[in-house]
This record gives sequence, structure tokens and C-alpha cells, in this order.
Amino acid sequence: MQATPAIDERALVRKIAWRIIPFVFILYVISYIDRANIGYAALQMNHELALTSEAFGFASGIFFIGYFLFEVPSNVMLNKYGARVWIARILVTWGLVSVGSAFVQNATQLYALRFLLGVAEAGFFPGIIVYLTYWFRAKELATTVALFTAAIPVSYIIGAPLSTWVMDTVHWFGWSGWRWMLVLEGAPALIGGVLCFLYLTDRPALAKWLAPEEREWLLAELEGDRKARPAAKHFGSLKAMTNPKVLYLSFIYFVYQCGSLGVGYWMPQIIKGFSKTLSHTQIGLIAMVPYLFATVVMILWSRNSDRRNERRLHSAVPLAVAALALLGAGLTTNPYVSITMISFSLAGLYAFKSPFWALPTLFLTRSTAAVSIAVINSVGNLGGFAGPFAIGYIKGSGQSATPGLLFLSALLVMAFLMTFFIRIYETPSPDDAHGAVANHGH
Repeated sequence: MQATPAIDERALVRKIAWRIIPFVFILYVISYIDRANIGYAALQMNHELALTSEAFGFASGIFFIGYFLFEVPSNVMLNKYGARVWIARILVTWGLVSVGSAFVQNATQLYALRFLLGVAEAGFFPGIIVYLTYWFRAKELATTVALFTAAIPVSYIIGAPLSTWVMDTVHWFGWSGWRWMLVLEGAPALIGGVLCFLYLTDRPALAKWLAPEEREWLLAELEGDRKARPAAKHFGSLKAMTNPKVLYLSFIYFVYQCGSLGVGYWMPQIIKGFSKTLSHTQIGLIAMVPYLFATVVMILWSRNSDRRNERRLHSAVPLAVAALALLGAGLTTNPYVSITMISFSLAGLYAFKSPFWALPTLFLTRSTAAVSIAVINSVGNLGGFAGPFAIGYIKGSGQSATPGLLFLSALLVMAFLMTFFIRIYETPSPDDAHGAVANHGH
């Protein structure tokens, strides 16, 4: 549907983006700092709690077991109660659990709190992805998701120096720095929950911050966008969860998460191995570099995906780059080459995300995509358990992370091949005069 003369389309899309994206971006930064700061805590915590490499790998990964079990139920609740109420609930409960993690005294208690943190946070990411589809058309989705998921590398950019600085400098009341780090980084989620309840608007029809004609235009555009995708199908919840393409994408995301989170959780200890003289703060500053590079690459790659209206190759190619870079990181002993390879691997891993999350919307309706995205994310996130645990197990056996990095590289080659050969309906290119749907398979 064409915009009426009264509506400046680009200005309105920008207005909506500025209203929504910065806020959910900040929430996701808080989320990722709270789930990933265990990697920095390990620099002190492992010694204090007498954790082996295997125990740390298990503690890092068990978060995703809770996440997996409660992801789909959480998204069902989000559909029932609305994004504003349910996302606020998620924030408050994970904030409480994150702060509570500072009080653990042994490995068993750490396992329990990490599991509960996964339960508390379940549904947040797919809930936000679905929420964004309520406000943005398919042609803007990859860039929009990229701007949101850029919070992941940005959380490491902020979290790396912040976490390590707190650990080195904050020791109030005789408490260890890693414990204060968990408290100070968990508290913002509680504040974010309150702000979410007061600030978010569930759907465009309820947006009082839009003029009536702006709301009407947006609703008409979103409806036209939905009708322009004849390949999209509607399935019931159970059928969506067992749809072969959904399960195929779930497995790709599982393998991807093995690599992404395996590197993310273990990188502080990999950097620590460069030199015995590095302080925690210096480790945090070095860890910023790969994430700064990854953030820039991620946004540029996603914009290119939107501009070309292509998702499959834009999802596959970054996985190949990440696999080759992890292979290089595993084979080198030079710290400078190693950090360069890790930078390229993370750039590939994060560039993959946004085009990949646009794939389900090519063959599913919005209502079905809510459940399907939750399934893909929850099954895929089991890789967040497998990756860190595998590196911990391999490292515990040989005291080196190198075999673990080579193992993750091999997994990413598999993910690349699966993504490259995926056959799926794709939306028509902007140059397609008749708007015909390009058939890329069955």
C-alpha cells in the first residue's frame, strides 16, 4: 500500500525506531551482561569456590537448560498478557536471581542460581523479536533486528571493562570483587522492569505517541506487508513446533550457539593465558577489541542483507568466516594473531544473527512465528550449554583451550553447510515488477 501524501514514510519509520529500539537495546545489554559476566567472575570465583574447568563449563551452560525448558511457555504467556507486562516480569525476576547469585558459597548453589537465571530470562529475546514484527515491515526487519542484537557485542564492550574494574576495585564490607560485580550488574534489571511496564506500548493500535493518521498508515502498511507474502503459512502451535523447516533452523542455531557462547564465556581465560602479568582490568580492556569490531561488521552486513533483500547467503557466509577464524585462533600461539582471529570469528558469528532471524518470517505468519522463533531460540540455545561445557571438558583434560576451539570450528563448518543449502521461500526483490514470490525450493 502506498503512503498518503500526509505521511512522511521515512520520518515515521525513524520516529518508531527511536521510540522502541534504544529502549529494548538497553534492556538487552543488561540481559547479556547478567548472563555473560560469569566469564569474568571466573577469574576470581573459580579459585574461591574451588571450581574445576569442567565445573565452570557446566555452570556457564546450565543457564540454557532453564532457558530451553521455559522458553516456549514464556512466549505463550507473552501473547496472553502482552509484551509490556510480561517483559517487565522477566526483567524483575532475572534481576532478583542475578543479585542472588552473589551469595553462592559452592558449586551446587551456583548451578542452581544459573539454572534459575535461565528460567527467569526465558522468552525475553524471542519476545522482543516478535514485538519488533508488530512495528516494522519485512523490508526493515534485518536492520531493525541488527540494531537490537548489536546489544550483544555492545554488552561485552561495556561489560568487559566494567566487570573487571569492579572486581579489581570494589571490596566493600570484605566481600570479594566478583560478588559485588554480580550485585551491581544485576540491579539495573530491576529498574528496567519498572521502566518497561511504564514505557512500552503493546501494539501500534494503542500507540498514543503516534498521531491518528500515523497509526492508520502503519496498520495499513503492516497488513499490506502480511498479504504480500503468499508463501507465509499459518500453523497451530504444535504444528509450528514440529515443522521440518523450524526444526532445521533450530539445529543450525544450536550449532551456531555452541560456537558463539563457547568463545564468549571462555575468552577472558583465553586472554589471561597470553601473559601472567595481565590484571583483570587489562583483560577486560583487551576483550573489548573483538566486540567493537564485531558490532560494526554486524550492522553493515545486516544493512546489506536488507538492501539486497537476501537472507540465506547473508546467514551462511559469516559462519564460514567464523569457522576459518576459530581454526586460525586454535592453531596460533601468537597473542596478537590470536586476538585478531577471535575478532574475525566474533564478527562472523554476530553478522549471522540478523539475516538468520529474518528467515522464519519468510514462510510463517506473525502469529505462528511467535511460537516458531521461541522454538528455534530455545532448542538452539541448548548449544549455549553444549559449547561452554565442551570447551571446559576438553580444557580440563589437556589444560589447553586449543582443541576446544578446533572443535567449535568444525561445528561451524557444519552450520555453514546446512545454511548454505537450505531451501526456503524468499520474499520478492524490490526490483520484481510483479511482486512474484521467488521460489527457492519446496
